[in-house]
Amino acid sequence: MNINDKYEAVIGLEVHAQLLTKSKIFSGDDTSFGSPPNTQVSAITLALPGTLPKLNKEIIEMAIKLGLACHSQISPFNMFERKNYFYADLPKGYQISQDKTPICVGGYMNVEVNGNIKQVDLTRIHMEEDAGKNNHELDEHYSMVDLNRAGVPLLEIVSEPCIHSSDEAYAYLTEMRKLVRYLDVCDGNMEEGSMRCDANVSIRLKGTTELGTKVEVKNMNSIRNVKRAIDGEVARQIALLESGGVIEQQTRSFDPNDGSSFPLRSKEFAHDYRYFPEPDLPPVVITEERLESIRQKMPQLPWELADTFMNTFQLTAYDAKVLTAEKETALFFLEATKHTQNYKSLANWMMGEVRSIQHEKNRSLQTLGITSKVLCTLIELVDTGKLNSSGAKTLFHALVENPSKQPEELAITLNLIQSSDEGELATYIKEVLTKYPDKVAEYKKGKKGVIGLFMGDIMRLSKGKADPKITTKLLEEYLNQ
Repeated sequence: MNINDKYEAVIGLEVHAQLLTKSKIFSGDDTSFGSPPNTQVSAITLALPGTLPKLNKEIIEMAIKLGLACHSQISPFNMFERKNYFYADLPKGYQISQDKTPICVGGYMNVEVNGNIKQVDLTRIHMEEDAGKNNHELDEHYSMVDLNRAGVPLLEIVSEPCIHSSDEAYAYLTEMRKLVRYLDVCDGNMEEGSMRCDANVSIRLKGTTELGTKVEVKNMNSIRNVKRAIDGEVARQIALLESGGVIEQQTRSFDPNDGSSFPLRSKEFAHDYRYFPEPDLPPVVITEERLESIRQKMPQLPWELADTFMNTFQLTAYDAKVLTAEKETALFFLEATKHTQNYKSLANWMMGEVRSIQHEKNRSLQTLGITSKVLCTLIELVDTGKLNSSGAKTLFHALVENPSKQPEELAITLNLIQSSDEGELATYIKEVLTKYPDKVAEYKKGKKGVIGLFMGDIMRLSKGKADPKITTKLLEEYLNQ
């Protein structure tokens, strides 16, 4: 038996989503990314004597939106606690978080893994502040501390230990990142640290229910690296048990260079943090009226849009999945449906040429310069026979470079409009038929396939501008004389 078939991985994920607020959770400090170190820190962030925190009310709405989207129960009564530990990037010596009354309790998210639907159950979503950031590479002898991130608002999304493979973890994180972006809660940029994930990994013999000793893996800056870290940790634990070793509960850091991990510290337990109620913040009470108001303002979620794309616009499940992968693409498609009824062609353009040039130029749809109406005008030019597919692609690229131009005017300027002038087409047809008298004879004897040869030459003569439908009709008339 393969040794990997002997064990089952049990994985729980803790996702920290940095919220898209302009100010921090308990102060007015700026939260923008990339500012010089320690320039976004005030006396409140440092908890200097005489200062008091004040909750940013926008955090509450963002937390409730995410909880509703994840089918969680929203707690009507919320308190904050102090989570005490000492580390260089924690200026107060404690972190203000939620312990006993998380704002969102339970919930789940459905994800697709290898063609099957997997339900990932959630334990909780709670509000807290971020710590600063240590840098150990700028100086040979000292670690540097940047406190700009200290006090930035976070939602911590904690899953149940119900994930059993790195593929499931990858799918879950991809869907969670998509969701927070749709809700405008977080930008999901793991590379900038605005969405971070810690993986709690353990293994057990298949068929057993008792949980093994868990190891927390940190320092993963992409969803792909989370997958790599889980695979590496599962393999490490299996090898350790098989060699007669014992798995210790600890926190490890992932090294993306070689996919390995190394121990940071023995894992703390909840009582090590000495949680106690935050004395400077009153409880937050969420009324049913406020909850209903937020519920009414909820945007369409990705799976709701996917259903709309399939049921209303008759797209395939694959098309719907691709188009809803990014919020910007989904909303662009939705806006474009007001200007065309050829939804399949629109989807093909969005998934093909549009996405290709976005990647090529590294631009968003907003900065690409093509509006949904212009794209639909281009589709109409193809549907009405004024452009062939090759000409349409040429025109599309020209429009990206000349966004102020009107599609049909630019097509005329570039000499892309297909010819439907029967007199002009007849000239091309006669020239080609004169060139191939033997093939004309074969056609008259029943070899209809040679018509492709004629059409190819006619297209070359017309430089691709001959309208295929009209040309084919005229060519058959001449051949049947």
